Amino acid sequence: MPRITPNLWFDTEGQEAAEFYVSVFPNSRIRHISYYGEAGPRPAGTVLTVDFVLDGQEYTAINGGPEFTFNEAMSLLINCKDQEEVDHYWNKLGEGGQEGPCGWLKDRYGLSWQVVPAALGELLEDEDQGRAQRAMSAMLGMKKIDVAALHEAADRV
Repeated sequence: MPRITPNLWFDTEGQEAAEFYVSVFPNSRIRHISYYGEAGPRPAGTVLTVDFVLDGQEYTAINGGPEFTFNEAMSLLINCKDQEEVDHYWNKLGEGGQEGPCGWLKDRYGLSWQVVPAALGELLEDEDQGRAQRAMSAMLGMKKIDVAALHEAADRV
């Protein structure tokens, strides 16, 4: 089966973004950088693509121009084991970006991320639908997900 590699379109900041992302995630690295040649459409020697790996997942950043920008229709989900991981990724990716509701944020390059603790899924799938709904209601009022507040809300009677 062919490997699927997300290709992220940037105007000119593909290399900068890839370097930032590999600094945030463990087991990450830049694999290859290619450059525009004489055929263009950008000046020869300008970065065309950056192939990089984030914790085992391959990505390509392409400096394709200003014609397309990111929006929330596509996001990258980070499954975090606990509040410490949520805080780490939220703080790092959110630097210079914009917080959104329910664990979503846009980084400084406009790429949307969902920073989600494992506890959220566990609570939303709780057999006790009252607990699940109270957790959902609490999550809907949050920006960064707060695991302790989720549990507190779920356990309210």
